[in-house]
Amino acid sequence: MHQTSTSKNFEIKPSPDATCKVCRSTNCLIHNNSEALFNSKLPQSNAILNCKKGQQFIMEGAPVNGLFFIKSGTVKVFRTGINGREQIVRFAKPCEIVGHRGFGTQEYYSIGAIALQDTELHYFSKEHLQEALLKNPNFAYEMMLFYANELNKSENKVKSISQMTVRERVIDSLLYIHRKFGDLRGYINLLLSRKEYADYAGTTEEQVIRVFSVLKKEGLITTQGKKIGIVNVQLLKNEISEHHYFLDA
Repeated sequence: MHQTSTSKNFEIKPSPDATCKVCRSTNCLIHNNSEALFNSKLPQSNAILNCKKGQQFIMEGAPVNGLFFIKSGTVKVFRTGINGREQIVRFAKPCEIVGHRGFGTQEYYSIGAIALQDTELHYFSKEHLQEALLKNPNFAYEMMLFYANELNKSENKVKSISQMTVRERVIDSLLYIHRKFGDLRGYINLLLSRKEYADYAGTTEEQVIRVFSVLKKEGLITTQGKKIGIVNVQLLKNEISEHHYFLDA
């Protein structure tokens, strides 16, 4: 497990839970398969990992040894592109899984992951997951559907980005983050730098600043430091409607 981290300052402890207590959602892969995932006799099959804000818990290129379920906090998932530039793949919140794209297909993680806030993760070892999938056909079937849905969202994003202008990509990024994290006192409930918006939208920080400035003049958004508020969600949706607006939060 230590191979995935860039720091030795993580607090790691055995999981006392026999079930998932994060949510009761019928759409949650972990919650729906608690019995298969939490009742293993394998040593170190699952554990709780506490990360401080800014800590990286998956190193891109490190050997795959399991996946992580977010119990609390927010995570940034990214890949390194040309000239070492960071491309943010997605942002993840409680009840979501990180590290699954390497499981079962590769020997090394193709992504890195950093905690944007103090974050508590539930870690499941690769051996434990393989055991659970072999012994539980329903879990294996739900995992297959989960991967199919993830692939569909990735393909939609690639298609949209390739056909969008810079302005449309920035708007799409704002809408994605807004619907995923919601509002807090009139502003999007996730503080991100302009560079992080750029790294997700696939453009430059300068372009993001320029688009934000125009959107603000048009009365579509408000800003206060890092905080961004969307004044009219529907008008922004209308701008990218021809690219289809997928609820992929």
